[in-house]
Amino acid sequence: MQYFKKLQQLLDVEKEADLASFHQASSQQDIGQKRTIGQLWYPIAIKDQELGRGDYLSVEVVRTTHLEVPHQFRYGVQAALFSNHDITTHRIEGTVIAIGENWIKISFRIDELPDWTDNGKLGLEMLFDQYSYEEMQKSLKEAEKQETSQILSPLSQVLIGNKAPRFNENKDSVASARLNEVQQQAVNHIASATDIALVHGPPGTGKTTTLVEAIKVLLAKGTTQLLVTAPSNAAVDVLTEKLAEEKISVIRVGNPARVSKSLLEKTLDHQIRAHVFVKDNQKLKKQAAQLRDMAHKYKRKFGSAERAQRKALFASARDIMKELEANEAVAIDTVLNNAQVITATLVGTNHPSIRKRTFHTLIIDEAAQALEPACWIPILRTQKLIMAGDHQQLPPTIKSSGKEAKALMHTLMQKCIERYPDTVVSLQEQYRMHASIMDFPSQQFYANSLQAHPSVATRKLFMTDLSVQFVDTAGCGFEEKNKDNSIYNPEEASFTVRLLAQYLHQLSTGNILPTVGLISPYRAQVSELKEQASASPLASYDGSLSANTIDSFQGQERDVICISLCRSNTEGTIGFLADIRRMNVAMTRARKKLLIIGDSSTLTVHPFYRDFIKFCEDNGFYQSAWEYMEY
Repeated sequence: MQYFKKLQQLLDVEKEADLASFHQASSQQDIGQKRTIGQLWYPIAIKDQELGRGDYLSVEVVRTTHLEVPHQFRYGVQAALFSNHDITTHRIEGTVIAIGENWIKISFRIDELPDWTDNGKLGLEMLFDQYSYEEMQKSLKEAEKQETSQILSPLSQVLIGNKAPRFNENKDSVASARLNEVQQQAVNHIASATDIALVHGPPGTGKTTTLVEAIKVLLAKGTTQLLVTAPSNAAVDVLTEKLAEEKISVIRVGNPARVSKSLLEKTLDHQIRAHVFVKDNQKLKKQAAQLRDMAHKYKRKFGSAERAQRKALFASARDIMKELEANEAVAIDTVLNNAQVITATLVGTNHPSIRKRTFHTLIIDEAAQALEPACWIPILRTQKLIMAGDHQQLPPTIKSSGKEAKALMHTLMQKCIERYPDTVVSLQEQYRMHASIMDFPSQQFYANSLQAHPSVATRKLFMTDLSVQFVDTAGCGFEEKNKDNSIYNPEEASFTVRLLAQYLHQLSTGNILPTVGLISPYRAQVSELKEQASASPLASYDGSLSANTIDSFQGQERDVICISLCRSNTEGTIGFLADIRRMNVAMTRARKKLLIIGDSSTLTVHPFYRDFIKFCEDNGFYQSAWEYMEY
């Protein structure tokens, strides 16, 4: 079977599984629950409306309560505007075209809002994300067409295994005092690649720093413009900020996950608004709005003359909007042409502003977390690809199961590592963890290749502290329970909160206020930990303590990481803890202290946890929970 036809079939299966999962979860949740998880805003207010692109009505809404709740709305997703009077019939669907922390602009295929939007409370609900799947399928179909016609680019031929990668060994190496020897090797490897180069960056090894230096070298050597992407908005934001700090001209396409002034100033929308060609747009928008308001006067009970007048007013408003769009198009081209680097998410690289642009060099960061179909969206428009990531950390989130899920989890980066090991440079010196925290992950995942930089190798919160502790709850009777298709363990949560509070109290006497991550693999256990922490001395550490799932902590780090493993049962069932890459992520978030609480009698059914507990015993890091019961 053709390479891209197979990927299309895998993506179809994944979409169906994702859709089924979305509908099942949605049917079991009320407005309050959906609002809590960031899939719904209620109540909202309509701030503005205007004619938008394609003669569609563009409506800006703002949320008026629960402003602190992170939301999941993204550019391109479908959303439904609804009224609390009748959530089923008083409902229209549109597409998110712009988004902020507490405002969203939606495009509706209508001339004007229905009458019911003037009465009752309104809300906005995120619908299933068809957009991402559509963009991925478009690219796969285009790649399939090229494959069938035998016109695939040399880069694409390399990526599917039909051609070997090439390197220009005559290129001069460039030295940087900021980089260690292996990082420098990675930069020169990237510069000499003709088609692909891979950077394997284990936790804390300075992968982002290496990529930024590589971008500087590529620009210095004549690359006019690079496209830099990642699967998530958060990863794109980090790269955008790092590039801006290096005085590189960077434009962020799409909406950043973090709303900071420095980042917003780098967005395409911000740059366009400041452009001379767009300064007259407010005047044009006002004229269009006036014409549209006049047309609305003929909304009810009018004859043929009024109907003709209404049609003419809308036509005039549309003509003005076309002039406005032409101004914006000039501004967009000018802003983008002046950028050395354009950044966007993988799906965001098909944003209307850049979808027709081609690039010499593409960089995909966190490539080991990226669905392969999403990678092909920008790959088809570039000649050279650099992928960076760590395939020993969490893979892409997959909703399907069986052989299809296994195939999709096998990322493009993994395939290239397996096919072309000579294209890979693995970073080795890490700048995050105490050597004791690093040792076990290095043994299990990186063939003992990691080295702790002297600046972090012996760094502790206090002299006599154990940098690693495993506290064993076996025999304590802390039994796991099931809630909302998730696992939680209230007794272990209570013990964990008390133990962490006691540890932090020791530090507070020395005026040390570390950053703390309280982690569990299960969202129900995270909820339990948060609830118990809020009623404990940990509540006073609110600003420096955050609690979340392991998956949510990928890419982050804290001085102290405390992990509640949660599983405790007589069957020896550990669920997705069996994906040991999840534990690699959890353990390697810690800088100075790693504290893990779990039941060895359950965990040791898996060799990874047997090895970890033995590692702790051999190094004096093992303790029984019974030693702390007086606390």
